[in-house]
Formats: sequence, structure tokens, C-alpha cells
Amino acid sequence: MDNTGDDDRIEQQGSTIEHSTFDGEDIYAEDGSIRSDFLMHVGAAIADRDLLFLRRHVARLHESEMGDLLEAIQPEQRRQLVSLLGADFDLAALTEVDEAIRLDIVEHLPNEQIAAAIGEMDSDDAVYILEDLDQEDQEEILSKLPFTERIRLRRSLDYPESTAGRRMQTEFVAVPPFWTIGQTIDYLREDADLPESFSQIFVIDPTFRLLGVVDLDRILRTARGTKIETVMRETNHPIPADMDQEEAAQLFEQYDLLSAAVVDENGRLVGVLTIDDVVDVIQEEAEEDLMRLGGVGDEELSDTVITTSRSRAPWLLVNLLTAFISASVISLFEATIEQIVALAILMPAVAGMGGNAGSQTMTVTVRALATRDLDIHNAWRVVRREAGVGLLHGVAFGLMIGAVAGFWFQDINIGGVIATAMLINMCAAALAGITIPILLDKAGADPAVSSSVFVTAVTDIVGFFAFLGLATWWFAIH
Repeated sequence: MDNTGDDDRIEQQGSTIEHSTFDGEDIYAEDGSIRSDFLMHVGAAIADRDLLFLRRHVARLHESEMGDLLEAIQPEQRRQLVSLLGADFDLAALTEVDEAIRLDIVEHLPNEQIAAAIGEMDSDDAVYILEDLDQEDQEEILSKLPFTERIRLRRSLDYPESTAGRRMQTEFVAVPPFWTIGQTIDYLREDADLPESFSQIFVIDPTFRLLGVVDLDRILRTARGTKIETVMRETNHPIPADMDQEEAAQLFEQYDLLSAAVVDENGRLVGVLTIDDVVDVIQEEAEEDLMRLGGVGDEELSDTVITTSRSRAPWLLVNLLTAFISASVISLFEATIEQIVALAILMPAVAGMGGNAGSQTMTVTVRALATRDLDIHNAWRVVRREAGVGLLHGVAFGLMIGAVAGFWFQDINIGGVIATAMLINMCAAALAGITIPILLDKAGADPAVSSSVFVTAVTDIVGFFAFLGLATWWFAIH
């Protein structure tokens, strides 16, 4: 159904509205957030269906800017904005928002519109959107695409999530080794189906097996009659399509790659991984590790209350169980606490300091494991270092808290007990902070997810037991 006339009437009507005169170029404030006046104008334009303003000031936005805008406005406004923009909405902006927002928008779009937009996207962006859809919707959208593009996208979707095969672009330039430089240049100038931007040309045999690569600058500086096979070089670190995306990112970091060929199990070229995709992977993995250290999994800001609660509850339950264990340790010394009230006041200081020290060591260890800076060759050296740090901190802070506690309660015995307990717990915290993540990693568990609960449990139990146990023993013999 043709709504052109209706759109024109709406546009003419919208052009008389005051907010359509917004002339702002930069939509960001000094703190990096979207300007409140721009959000106000966009909200008013959506409410008034001012297509002139939306097409002039919103449709022009870069996909990353559009993503920030979608995250800043209300869910109802998001859907209305996408609907009003229609074909002017760049679906690639959905690669810049979190999963919940992306699904919310895509679920309200007809598959025909998604298919039309995906046909204009890079394959890696198209896969990023398709992978979150139901199988039925995926098939319907893919069926509307040209055969070659459909096969490429299906091949990428067949690879497991978080692998190089899912992240790769299937658009690349490949030539046979017997071509000359002149033939290659003519091909690059005349073929309309080549990628919009690329920096390398891959060399393949008739079965698509990867033979080598030629950089564009080498092409431009070589005589036209020279054959490709004489100037090609061995491909730098081709990436298996089933390699985990984090491992692929580490190769980029280690060898300063800008792009890398992606090959299947038979060594055939299937795609290319570029630095812009790898930057996204590095950011995602860093955010994921940070979130998991807090025991919140892959939670996102746009998640609902129920989803967020479900994500956080399991580790809170484990934490509750370890708290009962700590409480049971305290209960063993109930009689001592009743006699010496100062112990109840000072207990949290010992456990709290140990917990913070353990978290510091654990954070460094988990990050080192993720970046592979910590391995079997240097693990013992790092353990010794952390034990030394724990001992040094234990002596320093033990003396400080011992002096304060002795002066506070006018009892040198209390000061000596808490100083000794602090020393023991700081050493235990340092050792737990490094050994627990290493042991979990060796056992195949994710140390980023589960380390914090166990490290906290160790520091609480050791701290309470050391402090109360020493106090019970010391005051019993005196």
C-alpha cells in the first residue's frame, strides 16, 4: 500500500512545528551523554509525527549515534521512531545497542523490512541481527535474499556463537596466483560487487584454499605485468572459523593485525576478520569479565526487573550459604564474645580488610588468566609475590589496627590479638585471591564468575576463626 501522499501531508504539517527548527549538529553534551535539548526535540517530534524533523536530524545520525539515542529514549518512543523513519532507519544501528533493546525493536518490524535492510548491510552486521531471531523468522528473512548472500549468511550462522566464524565478514577480495597485477587492478576497478573498503587481497587456488595475501600498497607499487604469486606473502596467522572470538582478538593484539583471513577446517577461505570487529570483541569480553566478577552474568541495563533478579539470585544464594558457614564459626566462640564485648565490635574489621585484600588479588589474577599473562611458567612466582604482599600488608595494617584497638579499649591484649589475626587473614586473603581463580580455571570453571564468592568465604571464615580462636586461647591462659 502506497502511503507517500500521507507522508507528504504529515511532513508538511510537521514543518510548521517549532521543534523542527532544531539546528544542533553535535548531539552529545560535554560529559558524553546525549544532549537533553536534543532528546526533548526528538520526543516532541515523535509525539507529533514530525517526519521532516526526524528525517533531517535523526535519520542522518551515524549508526553509533543512533544506537545511543535508542538507548536514551523510552521503549514506546523507540518503536514509534523506527516505525516513523521506515526505510530511512539504518538497521545497522541495532548492532550498537544491547540485546534486549535490539530484540524489542526487531520483534515489531515486519520481516520484509528487515530483509531489505539486511541486504544492504555488511555480512557481519547482518549476522549480528539475525542470530537473535527465532529460527522461523531467520528462514523467512533469508528466503527473501539473493541466493549467494543467503548462503553466505547461513554459513556464518552455522558457526557457534562467540566464534570467529560468527564475527567474520564474508565480503572479501580473492584472486588466483597466476593473475598479473594489471589484471587485479582492472578487476578491482570494474567489479561492482566488491566490498566497500578493504586493505588486503587474498590469493586462493581453484578450491578456495588460502595461499597467501597481498597488501594494497604492494599492488600499487608493482608493475602491471608482475604475477600475483611473485609478490604475495604468507598469510599472517589465518584464524580458524571455529576459534573463540576472544582467542582471535588476542592474536590481533599480539601480532598487531588490522585484518586476518578466516579459514574452515580444510584451510579454505570463508571470510575476513577486521580490527573494528575485534575492538568490539575486546570491549564485550572486558565488560563480560567485569560483570561476572560481580556475579551478575550477562545482565544489561535494559533488562526487566524479573530478568535482572533471576540473573543475580543464584550467586546471592551461594553467598547466603557461605554466610551461614561464617556465622557457624562465630557461634563456636559465643561464650568468649559474651565475656569480651570488644571482640564483637572488632570482628568486622578483620573480615572486611581480608575481603578487600582478597578481591584486589582476585581481580588481578582473573584478568591475567583472561589475557593469558598468567600461566604454568610464572604462576609460582606470582603466588610468591602475592604472599609477600599479603605478609607486608598484614604486618603494616596489623600494627595499625592493633595500636588503635589497644588504645580504644585500654587493653594491650586485645590489640595484640587483633594484630595477629589481621596478619593471618591478610596472608590467607592474598593466597586465596590467587590460588582459587587458578584452581577454578584448571578445573574448567570460569574464574570470573565463581571466584569472588569463594574468596570472600575464605577471608570471612579465616578472619573470624583466627580472631576469635586467638582471643579464646589467649584469654584462657591469662
